[in-house]
Amino acid sequence: METLREALERLVRSGYVDEFSADGEGLRSRATGAIAAPETFRVDEVVRFEGESDPSDESAVFALRPSGDGRRGTYTVAFGTLMDAADAEMVRRLR
Repeated sequence: METLREALERLVRSGYVDEFSADGEGLRSRATGAIAAPETFRVDEVVRFEGESDPSDESAVFALRPSGDGRRGTYTVAFGTLMDAADAEMVRRLR
């Protein structure tokens, strides 16, 4: 089974070099600082993980591609009961 680190390394090798984070009403690019609405992203892949010692310790990595933009990146969130409210809103709005 792939670890979170292995998944991120695999995605970076596949060209998902930017990192996104929840910021106000959108996702902020770490590379450019630009903020875009989650609805403008295409989700290419979602990889979910459970903690080895605690199954409720969940996370997810989204491989994202902004529409009309060649740059790709990842968005990593805690999943389940540990998910931040801002991340929950962004994930809900992703297509």
